[in-house]
Amino acid sequence: MQEPFKITVHEDGVAELVLDHPPVNALPSAGWRALAAAIEVLGRRSEVRAIVIRAEGRGFCAGVDIKELDGRPDLIVEVNAGNHATFRAVHLNPVPVIAAVHGFVLGGGIGICGAADIVIAAEDARFGLPEVDRGAMGGAAHLQRMFGVQKTRYLFFTGEMIGAPEALRLGAVERVVPRERLRDEALAVAAKIAAKSPAMIRIAKEALTGIEDGNLEAKYRWEQGFTLQAYMSPDSAETRRAFVQKREARF
Repeated sequence: MQEPFKITVHEDGVAELVLDHPPVNALPSAGWRALAAAIEVLGRRSEVRAIVIRAEGRGFCAGVDIKELDGRPDLIVEVNAGNHATFRAVHLNPVPVIAAVHGFVLGGGIGICGAADIVIAAEDARFGLPEVDRGAMGGAAHLQRMFGVQKTRYLFFTGEMIGAPEALRLGAVERVVPRERLRDEALAVAAKIAAKSPAMIRIAKEALTGIEDGNLEAKYRWEQGFTLQAYMSPDSAETRRAFVQKREARF
């Protein structure tokens, strides 16, 4: 499989990882594993001082490949493992990770943003976690890291999406910029961080992660157990089949 992303390490120490998996950057199981490994490797490279994750195409990331899971439900264990590894690689990376997002930010896209240190959004960015409508669970821990308990539960139960201006008002993103300025803005923020002492920034990253409430990885792993439980229900299979067939689910 061709890797669903491209990586460039700039002279200032900023690594730029660009998701590029048409049509909607919904990654297959192997893609999530590869993404996790790439992010981990970047964090271990001594010349890398900050990482920007962004995307090409219609949106940032639509999560997992539902069509793959509809044909192979048994792959849910591997998908879960790949998601967990990716979000962990972002959250526990030794260097700061900036997510620069546009268009739809769904499922695994929420996981990346919720694990990141800083989120910069284009004006057209829309955030959502339609897991209930896809017969799965997971991602609420990362959504809650961005939006708080009440908004997280509303978004999770209803499947509705929230736009960038409201996300900014609620403190879920650092800033909102025009779509054409997104990349430049993210790289500028990363460059400001990269210009500082790499030793101090790495110490700061570990310290800030350590003072967070709870264990993000453990919370997400707890959720993933309920994904397996959901997959045992015929309703779960119906949601995926309806999505693939582009019709309303019937319960």
